Amino acid sequence: MRPGYAVAMIDLLDLDAQLTPDQRLVRDTAQEFVASRVLPEVGSWFEDGTFPARELAPELGSLGMLGMHLTGYGCAGLDAISYGLACRELEAGDSGLRSFVSVQGSLAMYPIWKYGTAEQKDEWLPRMSAGEVIGCFGLTEPDHGSDPGSMRTHAKQDPSGDWILNGAKMWITNGSIADVAVVWAQTDTGVRGFVVPTASNGFSAVEIHKKLSLRASVTSSLYFDDVRLPAAAALDVRGLKGPLSCLSEARFGILWGVTGAGRACLEAAVDYAKSRIQFGKPIGSFQLTQEKLAWMAVALGQAGLTALHLGKLKEAGELKPYQVSYGKLANVRAALDIARQARSVLGANGVTLEYPVIRHMNNLESVLTYEGTQEIHTLVLGETLTGLAAYR
Repeated sequence: MRPGYAVAMIDLLDLDAQLTPDQRLVRDTAQEFVASRVLPEVGSWFEDGTFPARELAPELGSLGMLGMHLTGYGCAGLDAISYGLACRELEAGDSGLRSFVSVQGSLAMYPIWKYGTAEQKDEWLPRMSAGEVIGCFGLTEPDHGSDPGSMRTHAKQDPSGDWILNGAKMWITNGSIADVAVVWAQTDTGVRGFVVPTASNGFSAVEIHKKLSLRASVTSSLYFDDVRLPAAAALDVRGLKGPLSCLSEARFGILWGVTGAGRACLEAAVDYAKSRIQFGKPIGSFQLTQEKLAWMAVALGQAGLTALHLGKLKEAGELKPYQVSYGKLANVRAALDIARQARSVLGANGVTLEYPVIRHMNNLESVLTYEGTQEIHTLVLGETLTGLAAYR
C-alpha cells in the first residue's frame, strides 16, 4: 500500500479526520487502485456487460483486499473501519467491483474461515486471499429469496458417508467464474453449508444476461444434479445462523460501500453544476440547484456517520444484527436518493455513461434488493422495536 495518495473528496463533516494513519493508508490504496485500474474502463465494462475478474483478482489480492478483515492464511487482518473504507472506495468505482470483493471475502472466505475444518482452510483460504481462486455463495433460490428457510436445495448422506447435493441457486455473484462455491442446503439435521469445488461432476453454472443493473458484475444461476461430496465438505454449523452470519459481514461492507457510490454521484453533480452554463451563468449559482446539492451532502454525511459509528461498534465486538440492518436500510436508501438527485442536476447528460451517475443509480437499485431487501430490513427494525415478528 503506497502512502501519500489521496483523492479530494466531499466530506463536509470532516469524518476522515477521525481515521488513523493506517486507515488512511487503506483508503488511499483503494482510491489509487480505482483511479488507475477501474475508472478508465468501468463505463465500457458496464455497457458491454463484462467484468475482468480473472485479471483484477490477483491485483486485489496483492493489495490485501480479498478477505481483508480476516486473519491468517495470507489475509490482511484489517480492522472493521479499514474494511469499510476499502469497500467505500471500491464502490466509488462501481458497485460490481465492491460486490466482487464482498462476495469473495465475506460470503465465500468468511464461512470457511469461521466454520471450516483446518483442512478446508488450508486448501482454500491462502489461494482465495491471493486472488488465485474465486469463490461464490449459494443461498438465494429461484423461488426463495427473502425466505431462505424454505430453500429446496437439499443434501443427503448415502451409506458411504458422502453427501449428495441437488437443487438450484439464482442471482449468484461470481457463480459462473468461481472455482469454489459455499452452498447452503437442507439436510436431515437442518440447514448446512458445503464447500463445493465447481469442477465437481453434476455442478453447472449459467450466467444471467440482459441485466440493466450491476452490469459490470458476473451474476449466475447454479445447478446441482447429484453432486457427490465427501463428508469433509460440510461446514461445522447448523441452521440459518450460518448463512445469516455471513450476510451480516457482507452487509457491513455494503453500508460502507454505498457511501462511496453516493459520494461519486454528489461529486459529479457538483462539478457539473459549476461548469454547466444556462441563462448566462453556471447552474450551480441557482438556488434550486444549490438546495439539491445541499440535501445530497446532508444525506451523505448522515450515511457516513452511521457507517463510522457501526464500524466502531464492530471493532468493539458490540455490533448487533439489527444495527447492521439499520445501516444497510438507511445508507442504501440515502445513496440511491443522492444518485437520483444527481441525475436530475445533470439533466440529459445524466443518462449517459460519459458520467458515472446513471451507472451508480442503476447499480444501487440492485443493492437496495440484494442481501436483504428494503422490506426485510424494515421488518427487522420493526421486530426490534415491538418484539413482534411480521414476516409471515
